[in-house]
Amino acid sequence: MSATNAPGAVSTAPSKKPDGDDRPKVGVKQPRSVKRIFVYVLLSLGLLIMSAPFLWMALSSFKTTSELTASPPVWIPTEWTLDNFRDLLDKLDLPLYFMNSVIVAVLVTVSNLVFCSMLGYALAKLRFAGRNKIFGLVLGALMVPGNLMLLPLFVLMSKLQLIDSYAGLVLPFAAGAFGVFLMRQFMQSIPDELLEAARMDGAGEWYIFWRIVIPLVKPALATLSIFTFLGSWNNFVWPLIATNDPDKYTLPVALATFATDPNKAGGSNGMLMAGSFLIVLPVLVVFIALQRHFTQGIATAGMK
Repeated sequence: MSATNAPGAVSTAPSKKPDGDDRPKVGVKQPRSVKRIFVYVLLSLGLLIMSAPFLWMALSSFKTTSELTASPPVWIPTEWTLDNFRDLLDKLDLPLYFMNSVIVAVLVTVSNLVFCSMLGYALAKLRFAGRNKIFGLVLGALMVPGNLMLLPLFVLMSKLQLIDSYAGLVLPFAAGAFGVFLMRQFMQSIPDELLEAARMDGAGEWYIFWRIVIPLVKPALATLSIFTFLGSWNNFVWPLIATNDPDKYTLPVALATFATDPNKAGGSNGMLMAGSFLIVLPVLVVFIALQRHFTQGIATAGMK
């Protein structure tokens, strides 16, 4: 009998690699890494394409007139200047229009946070007759194009004598169907046992809503804040329709009116770029401040 076949003998023959063993080999690049690099390159290219107009606008606001009209185009200014901003401030009452936009955007955002969170809580956690039908109406409102509501809203605000007022700019957008849907979906992820325990301890619905539910839905509130503030700040059509008094113009309307007036803008692309940059800047500040909550809210919205 050979030594390898003897009982208790230790085999020194090399073991065969079992079939189906797909463990990574040293020095061999896995297909997943190649796909990941491809995805990163593709996303970076998409980001560059999407951000190129914004970068051009931001850089052009600091260019001289000769660099704005240069051919081929000059991306980075060789001589940085603030003349475009100074000329814009001289020819346009920028602080007034900026404050109008801030007032309207802040009021619309705060009202949406309050009303949409209250409605979302009622539709998600309270039991009452017709709850599902009301939620169906909210979903139906999401499918209606906003432009179809401009004429009825204008007639309503005119009947209420709210044209050329902050109330006429804020009330039509004080609560949105998207905000109600977002808050309702997010609040469904809150355990019912937590709320029932609070009710058993004697807490009322207002206390439960403000002290328990609201702190748990801060990511959703941040997400709604960004979307609402962005939409209200960039809103152009409704402020243009609902205001006849130039002192009530918001910043987008004032800048558009300024751009079409040859006696003011005078074809100065530099001033228009500076004004557009000032319009976008507050939105960037809000997004950067709430970015962490915004990402968390998008990732967890709709989970149950």
